[in-house]
Amino acid sequence: MQAAPVDAETLEVPRPFAHTADAARALRLTTIMAVLLTVLSVPSGASAGRSATATVPTPPTVGGDVSWPQCPVGMGIRERRSLGLPLPGARARFVVIGLTNGPAFTPNPCLAQQVAWASARALPTSAYAVATWPTARQLVRHGTAGPYAGTTRLSRLRNVGHAEGTYNLARLASVGLTVPHVWIDVEHYPVRPWSGDRRANRAVVRGIVRAYEDAGIKTGFYSTTLQWPDIVGAVRWGLPEWHTAGPRGRAVALARCTERSFQGGPIVLAQWWTSTADHDVICPTGATDPAGVVPAGFFSAP
Repeated sequence: MQAAPVDAETLEVPRPFAHTADAARALRLTTIMAVLLTVLSVPSGASAGRSATATVPTPPTVGGDVSWPQCPVGMGIRERRSLGLPLPGARARFVVIGLTNGPAFTPNPCLAQQVAWASARALPTSAYAVATWPTARQLVRHGTAGPYAGTTRLSRLRNVGHAEGTYNLARLASVGLTVPHVWIDVEHYPVRPWSGDRRANRAVVRGIVRAYEDAGIKTGFYSTTLQWPDIVGAVRWGLPEWHTAGPRGRAVALARCTERSFQGGPIVLAQWWTSTADHDVICPTGATDPAGVVPAGFFSAP
């Protein structure tokens, strides 16, 4: 309960006593009472605020994602030559490694070296791969080979998507990397643009998801709230999501953790990038607890 404030004008100072000891004792008692009244007049919230122990928030868990740009200069396909960019620094707590050299059916040219680097640092590791619209040759080659009938355009596109996922699984196996989860990167890609038919694009992505599901590997999507519906339409699969803030920094990336999901799933990771690196942060809500622990269901054990 909050005490009534003290009116200074009502505090009477005693007149001098005849004996010095009595006067000193009375003055001490009066001073003590005044101090007590002053303390009691302070609002209880302010007093509690001074006495409470401050809680220091746990810093977010930060890592990075790497792929062909971090390979030694000049490797890879003509459209996506590697840049020799640096790998994540010593503060990185996890890494997500890209399996392709950009478009589907092209290998990250230094995947083995990047996996070895992550292993040497005992970093929890996940993987991602870009989903792309197939070429005419890829459609002919993979359209009728897969789990779908291949008798319609959409089923052939699903088979091509399944082949994209199967290709990425083979890349994982080739370097001995076992992960519980692979991120599917769905964004506009100038090297291999998506079609203008959202239903057809969605068929490709659905086939990729099935390839991972058939292998017992969970999936989620890297995309944005603008690109996802523009590419595949307003489909809501409810799978985990990885959002990006672009070049706008960690604070904006953390804000992406609480923005609207693009397909109804929990937001697990958020990214921001600079001219030399892609940084990622574990979202403090969703698939992990507020302490920012690296979630085991998305990364291999270090």
